[in-house]
Amino acid sequence: MRKVLYILGQLDDADIAWMAQTGARRTVAAGAVLIQEGRATADLFIVLDGQVDVQVTGVGTVASLSSGEILGEMSFVDKAPPSATVVAARDTRVLALEKRRIEQRLEENAAFAARFYKALAVFLADRLRTTTLRGKGGSGQAEDELDDMVLDGVSMAGLRFQHLLEILNGGNG
Repeated sequence: MRKVLYILGQLDDADIAWMAQTGARRTVAAGAVLIQEGRATADLFIVLDGQVDVQVTGVGTVASLSSGEILGEMSFVDKAPPSATVVAARDTRVLALEKRRIEQRLEENAAFAARFYKALAVFLADRLRTTTLRGKGGSGQAEDELDDMVLDGVSMAGLRFQHLLEILNGGNG
């Protein structure tokens, strides 16, 4: 659930409500491909429950992700085709957010744009820092260890993810 802590920790309640209203809930059967390596995707995904495997050609499965993970953020930022394939490891529910709808909101709402891009920047910087440290022979940060900057938003991010799930499940929100 690491990515959701970065992303939802920076967004506000109105952003969460917009995502719930704008996104499409999808159930993805085990074995179905959500994102294909090298092939552009129209959506950004939030894993609501279930599990997906991230696979890289010539390497194999490099990660297994579950509830709260966000998929497709790298190709959203740089417009390059995805560098990995994401396959449902078991039946999985996701919230699919059309990239063009997100881009439209980014253009129309400067405050949302600032929060959204800051969240992506913090997450990607942490990922790069961890990867670099591992490349130097270290372990990088422990997988569950979070930067102090993120810790401030962890509690709120968890509450926002729960709020998103409640809205999507027909709760009052």
